[in-house]
Amino acid sequence: MNFSIRIRLSVMMFLQYAIWGAWAPVLWPYLVNPKPDGLGMTNPQAAFVFGLLWLACILAPFTGGQIADRWVPTQRFLGTVHLAGGVFLVLAAKASGFHSMAIMMAIYSLLFAPTLALTNSLGFHHIKDEKLFGQIRVFGTIGWIIAGWILTLWREIGTPMNTADSLMLAGIFSFIMGLFCFFLPHTPPAKESPDPLAFRKAFVMLKDRNFLVFMIIAFVVTTELQFYYLPTADFLNKALHIPQTKIPMTMTVAQIAEILTMAFLLPIALRNWGVRKTLAVGVIAWPLRYVVFALGPIGPLAVMKPLVVASLALHGLGYTFFFVVSQIYVDSVAPKDIRASAQSLLTLATLGIGNWLGTQFTGWIMNLFNPAANVRAWTNVFLVPCALTVLCALAFLLFFKDVRAEKPQTEKPEPIVV
Repeated sequence: MNFSIRIRLSVMMFLQYAIWGAWAPVLWPYLVNPKPDGLGMTNPQAAFVFGLLWLACILAPFTGGQIADRWVPTQRFLGTVHLAGGVFLVLAAKASGFHSMAIMMAIYSLLFAPTLALTNSLGFHHIKDEKLFGQIRVFGTIGWIIAGWILTLWREIGTPMNTADSLMLAGIFSFIMGLFCFFLPHTPPAKESPDPLAFRKAFVMLKDRNFLVFMIIAFVVTTELQFYYLPTADFLNKALHIPQTKIPMTMTVAQIAEILTMAFLLPIALRNWGVRKTLAVGVIAWPLRYVVFALGPIGPLAVMKPLVVASLALHGLGYTFFFVVSQIYVDSVAPKDIRASAQSLLTLATLGIGNWLGTQFTGWIMNLFNPAANVRAWTNVFLVPCALTVLCALAFLLFFKDVRAEKPQTEKPEPIVV
């Protein structure tokens, strides 16, 4: 891979995740805050809007993924959908209520969801050494961070009234990404399109008790992850009095921790602990963070504000040690002929169904405790995912006994016999 291609792929990843990072961590307050500061949605309505992307991720292999795989060069498809996505992001930024926002975000999600897999496939197509992919993919996390910093700077200067500034910034990034994609390396359609139902072949692996336990825990943990993605920005503002202008930059603590964990801690953990213990640390990181969040509204503000902000780093640790290592575990134990199918099953259970159900559950819990009326109710909100992730951690330690996952990553485990 020459230097020019490496630079272009890195910029592609940067822009891909800058688009997402511009709006995903901070849109919730705008949706639920009363007018004129927001759209005045109910918590379930806001959760529905957030859930649209995860529904689109479930549909993506049947829609955009098939088009790019069969008929259109990947870089042209990416350019087209990102330009169109930019239009709908700008329209969503100016939406005046639930229905108009839901329609714009539904269309945008259908356009954006296929690009998550296609940017990866385009990258792998041009990378001869798969180990280099991580060095390119890290620019996606950097893009997410920079988007948060730019949004903070923009809010300090002053953003337009009656506009979702996060969606407007995402739209600008989407236009830039759309134009840039036409300069990416040519990536022709594959001669044979992958089966969008490939995950079916991996169902046989669920006969293995340890793999079944792993999949159930991964699914439940993913549902509870939405308590971080949806209301955290609102929590930081309402309970800890962090100004809205500072929240996008504050939340990038999680992504900075993710990069540091990926670069320094993950190789050491896998080499010394193996997959099972590394996964266990990842699972335990979630309830630790939610305990700190739950204490936030009831402890002294001078103590809890820096403690909660510091605990955002546990998101980066938990995400890397659990979700990244989950992919490594599945890849190592799946028989070679269904390895891709096993990853598809994991993606469906987590990125698709788990995330969608998690958004709806989060909206329901937010509506049940209504922290907008009583700031101390944030404690009850975060005790719910805290309890469920504690149960996940206990279940993992008690029931996941896969000896293949005990081996350091320098040794190759035997695959599941199917």
